[in-house]
Amino acid sequence: MMKTISIPTSKTSLVLFLCQIISALDVPLDSKLLEELSQPPTITQQSPKDYIVDPRENIVIQCEAKGKPPPSFSWTRNGTHFDIDKDAQVTMKPNSGTLVINIMNGGKAEAYEGVYQCTARNERGAAVSNNIVIRPSRSPLWTKEKLEPNHVREGDSLVLHCRPPVGLPPPIIFWMDNAFQRLPQSERVSQGLNGDLYFSNVQPEDTREDYICYARFNHTQTIQQKQPISVKVFSMDSLNDTIAANLSDTDIYGAKPVTERQPVLLTPTGSTSTKVELRGNVLLLECIAAGLPTPVIRWIKEGGELPANRTFFENFKKTLKIIDVSEADSGNYKCIARNPLGSVHHVISVTVKAAPYWITAPRNLVLSPGEDGILICRANGNPKPRISWLANGVPIAIAPEDPSRKVDGDTIIFSHVQERSSAVYQCNASNEYGYLLANAFVNVLAEPPRILTPANKLYQVIADSPALLDCAYFGSPKPEIEWFKGVKGSILRGNEYVFHDNGTLEIPVAQKSSAGTYTCVARNELGKIQNEVQLEIKDPTMIIKQPEYKVIQRYGQASFECIIKHDSTLLPTVTWLKDNDELPDDERFLVGKDNLTIMNVTDKDDGTYTCVVNTTLDSVSASAVLTVVARPNPPFDLELTGQLERSIELSWIPGDENNSPITNFVIEYEDALHEPGVWHYQTEVPGTQTTVQLKLSPYVNYSFRVIAVNKIGRSQPSEPSEQYLTKSASPDENPANVQGIGSEPDNLVITWEPLKGFQSNGPGLQYKVSWRQKDVDDEWTSVIVANVSKYIVSGTPTFVPYEIKVQALNDLGYAPEPSEVIGHSGEDLPMVAPGNVQVHVINSTLAKVHWDPVPLKTIRGHLQGYKVYYWKVQSLSRRSRRHVEKKILTFRGNKTFGMLPGLEPYSSYKLNVRVVNGKGEGPASPDKVFNTPEGVPSSPSFLKITNPTLDSLTLEWGSPTHPNGVLTSYTLKFQPINNTHELGPLVEIRIPANESSLILKNLNYSTRYKFYFNAQTSVGSGNQITEEAVTIMDEVQPLYPRIRNVTTAAAETYANISWEYEGPDHANFYVEYGVAGSKEDWKKEIVNGSRSFFVLKGLTPGTAYKVRVGAEGLSGFRSSEDVFETGPAMASRQVDIATQGWFIGLMCAVALLILILLIVCFIRRNKGGKYPVKEKEDAHADPEIQPMKEDDGTFGEYSDAEDHKPLKKGSRTPSDRTVKKEDSDDSLVDYGEGVNGQFNEDGSFIGQYSGKKEKEPAEGNESSEAPSPVNAMNSFV
Repeated sequence: MMKTISIPTSKTSLVLFLCQIISALDVPLDSKLLEELSQPPTITQQSPKDYIVDPRENIVIQCEAKGKPPPSFSWTRNGTHFDIDKDAQVTMKPNSGTLVINIMNGGKAEAYEGVYQCTARNERGAAVSNNIVIRPSRSPLWTKEKLEPNHVREGDSLVLHCRPPVGLPPPIIFWMDNAFQRLPQSERVSQGLNGDLYFSNVQPEDTREDYICYARFNHTQTIQQKQPISVKVFSMDSLNDTIAANLSDTDIYGAKPVTERQPVLLTPTGSTSTKVELRGNVLLLECIAAGLPTPVIRWIKEGGELPANRTFFENFKKTLKIIDVSEADSGNYKCIARNPLGSVHHVISVTVKAAPYWITAPRNLVLSPGEDGILICRANGNPKPRISWLANGVPIAIAPEDPSRKVDGDTIIFSHVQERSSAVYQCNASNEYGYLLANAFVNVLAEPPRILTPANKLYQVIADSPALLDCAYFGSPKPEIEWFKGVKGSILRGNEYVFHDNGTLEIPVAQKSSAGTYTCVARNELGKIQNEVQLEIKDPTMIIKQPEYKVIQRYGQASFECIIKHDSTLLPTVTWLKDNDELPDDERFLVGKDNLTIMNVTDKDDGTYTCVVNTTLDSVSASAVLTVVARPNPPFDLELTGQLERSIELSWIPGDENNSPITNFVIEYEDALHEPGVWHYQTEVPGTQTTVQLKLSPYVNYSFRVIAVNKIGRSQPSEPSEQYLTKSASPDENPANVQGIGSEPDNLVITWEPLKGFQSNGPGLQYKVSWRQKDVDDEWTSVIVANVSKYIVSGTPTFVPYEIKVQALNDLGYAPEPSEVIGHSGEDLPMVAPGNVQVHVINSTLAKVHWDPVPLKTIRGHLQGYKVYYWKVQSLSRRSRRHVEKKILTFRGNKTFGMLPGLEPYSSYKLNVRVVNGKGEGPASPDKVFNTPEGVPSSPSFLKITNPTLDSLTLEWGSPTHPNGVLTSYTLKFQPINNTHELGPLVEIRIPANESSLILKNLNYSTRYKFYFNAQTSVGSGNQITEEAVTIMDEVQPLYPRIRNVTTAAAETYANISWEYEGPDHANFYVEYGVAGSKEDWKKEIVNGSRSFFVLKGLTPGTAYKVRVGAEGLSGFRSSEDVFETGPAMASRQVDIATQGWFIGLMCAVALLILILLIVCFIRRNKGGKYPVKEKEDAHADPEIQPMKEDDGTFGEYSDAEDHKPLKKGSRTPSDRTVKKEDSDDSLVDYGEGVNGQFNEDGSFIGQYSGKKEKEPAEGNESSEAPSPVNAMNSFV
């Protein structure tokens, strides 16, 4: 089984196991190899040279070493052998050289002070440790002394000496009081390096009795306390009082006041001093000065600069600290103490000495027999150290001779070594400041080659990346390494490979072709060995869709995509970072498979988001920035400056723009005097401007606020500015929108828009209202009114013009002279009707009416226009009267003609005209009668085909619902249809108008025919109705499925479709429809269940549609096409008849009458007789109304025809498919709209019906709006 190792592409270097290349042998740090190879001892751990121990604890002197075979240990103490077995308090740890001296069980640490050295020895040599000096730590008590109080004059200097006991190591000094609080230090009072407390000058507040010096001995964790020191500072005032009390007047000279003094150094003393420090240590130089005022210390280096990055100032610049000093830091350092009275300086000459330090320490040598090598031991120091050599712990001069070695000062040269040449050599470099001791062994080995890399190791790398194949080896002499590809491949050479000294084969750019087995061969004179490794090349991981820059509004949602492509054998992990750190621990961050979504983003979500994709072999990443934008923060710190009577300057500081630049600032104001709490728009300025000059009005208590605007929106308003009250003045302007309109025939109502509060300019706002009759030599009549908006002038003539003006005034004066406006006193109803009314009939549905205008004086008001009332009296074809429904058309302005649309053909009409002013309508003109000519009829009310035989069919039909004239004849056209719905030759028959049925003979048997049927008047033919039928075969009722008698009843936006079906049961029907004449595809609606009706909804008013019905699963069988037209958009009536009291009462009476008739019918039927109503129904079947269907309770189709009788089975609505309710409404949608309908400039109509009805005596059987139950239902719909 192969072991797998992954080589990240970011790590192209291999850890090379090197010791020191002198004689060509390296010993890899392979644990198994090291266990098998012989090796001289090596000291691995030892105690420090200067070892201070706690006298209360056991002493542990460390000495650890390794070697093969394991070394044995021995010790010397003070230069002589230390026999451990003879001291019961001393033990050595097993398999170790570490000594443990038992102090806690009766031993004394002082008895074991001395210099110790450890030796580790095996058959190949001996290694020695440093000389380890053991000293127990000491923390002696303070010597008892009597401390006198310090009496000091204010301003003098003072030094409080600490003089701690000498300890090992030296203690840490600090000053505190009795409450264990550190004494405050400053430039005036500070602690020196020696622990003393220095006062540059004392002040009265320095008086206290608890100046205590503490010494902390860290090794023993003890603190020693000096006795408290008392300091009493005498001020000059108190000193003078004391002297005056003890001396006579003649003896009093008085103490001198506190005098300032130039600086004097307290430490160091004199002008120069010297300092020696060792290389690598910290150099501390100190200068503390006395003086008043307190001197300031400055440091310089004569002839150079203080070393940068290593120089620090401590203790208020009284201490100069240079870390890691070197010989270059030697020189003269000057401290200068200065105050306003002068300065003093001190020069410290610094010499940097050096204990020995390594330049080249000796390194271990591993040699093969017969090889050469050298050991080098080079050290430096100040003074120059002396080099001495030892062999296995013995000075080399007295060590056993070895012909292969030669000592040359700091170098030992080895020539043609043999296995007996193995030894451990010690190099000692020493001077007066210390010594260095290093062990280095010479190990002579003879070993055959070994390959340390595991066999069949698997390496996986990314294509186009370096591949490093290990061949860790060892042998003595050093083996030669060769690489082969494949088991029997040729040796690898060339620029495409790199061969490292440690045996590693590097392929700088690995390709897919580089994959395979590689063999490493190692050989020397003692043998040969080989090893195979495997190399696999993987596809690189790529981010094929990287996250993109996002700008998101605050509280919005941000989403970053990170879609990756990777080698199928590698398992990638996707990690998202924010600003190169982990995502916040927030549930708003949703990490998906290939995206990151941040919900409800906030400002803190701003930043760079990185998608990091890691596999075991490579890593890729992509980043995008998220910018969170929001409305700006409100401006702040509003300030008013430059206050004048009519202007002021406003300035502000913008708030945070929230990543979207501010485009402009909106300034608003509040008038606390007139409209407190109401803010008004004042002006706005560009977003780069933060000041604005504002215009002001008098007598306004202004406050201002500023709103910042950016692309996201408006900020919250700023806090209001301070208030500014402007002075009062007379008004600058007069009321606007002054009007004069009478509300009664004898008054004039003058109105205006009052000035707003800030427009009043001062207190006591009033209005001077003036008026006079126009074109009459009258004086102005004026009145002053309070702050109102209306004044009524009574006793005026009816509708005469007036000149009007309204002027504002306040306590300080009048506004400028106002402009005059023209108004009129109140109107009255017109006095006369229009004359010479003429009607010109244009066609069967349109007429034009003319009239003479009414004299203006008789109108007595503003001319609004003329209203034409017209209504149908009777139909000329049936000579029957109907309930009158008056319609009204309004024509605006001074028009003298208008069009009357929507008339019914072949009917008698009446009309009159009235003039209209602002008060109302004048008297009506005499009624004018006119008749409309004939028109084309509507389609026959139904077409029914019955009694099919082998060669004949019987046709029955109903007359048109609207004959629109005198019927002259009917026209029947028919033609055969084959099974593919192809049409045969067309046959046409003319039928007299008084016929209602026809038997067609000599037809083909078992043949489908399509029939087209319409009626004619003298004007022309009306719409046709179609039907299909089939002759029978062998006198048997045909089973051929068919859909026949498709009929429609259309309203404005919907149509009821019904049909008859003959064929197998359980057929599933559908209805197809479209705009007639259009080439668009048919629209299809599925019929639920097996019903034979359907309602098409969502139709367009006034549009012709084609329709057909089909059955699912019947080989595409469907009915013939039918055409219908939706009703025009309805103009509303002025009165809803269903809400009139008289109508409701009439309905109740009709319902009662019907109930009585039903009871009578029931009684007569039980007696076996007939009643007149039933006979009338049988005789005059009305095809216009269908009863409520019994199967589902839904209403059928209704029409407001003359007789209002229910349809019998099989009857049909007219072919024009318009519900009669719409017919009777006489829609004028094509000409006008609304109550105030009017004609346009060309006379086209904009108008409205009137809902008024006047009941007239009925003639014949016509009653299109009779109050039948059907009509009542229509009213409620």
